[in-house]
Amino acid sequence: MENQMQGRRLFSRRLIQSEVDRCVFFFPFMYVSEFFEFQEGRFFFMDVIDSLGKVWTVLTKFHTHEVIGNYVSIDWPQFSNEKGLKPNDEITLIARSLQEGSNGGPQHEFKVLIKRKIRLFGQDIWGEVMV
Repeated sequence: MENQMQGRRLFSRRLIQSEVDRCVFFFPFMYVSEFFEFQEGRFFFMDVIDSLGKVWTVLTKFHTHEVIGNYVSIDWPQFSNEKGLKPNDEITLIARSLQEGSNGGPQHEFKVLIKRKIRLFGQDIWGEVMV
């Protein structure tokens, strides 16, 4: 059976407590550099599709920090609250290229997957959050 993630471009990491508290998610720019052109301080909206097919528009911003370098923040309070995100949830954004955008650059569509670890019969199991 073919791996469903094979051939797709994705970036993923686990949430920490401060991200859950602030309803914001951070990615080092090197994780997303193939999808976006870095412009410090630039805000833009990004649409992500959840596992139920609902489209969410989230605010994204580029930042520079002298110690940690360039990073991207994704501000998604409504998404975070409705999905009940918790520390250690694994967030994966999967990109699919769309046709060329109106500005001549490539556009991407992102699907967001949320996985949460639960303990079942003494075993840790990761399952997709389907809220």
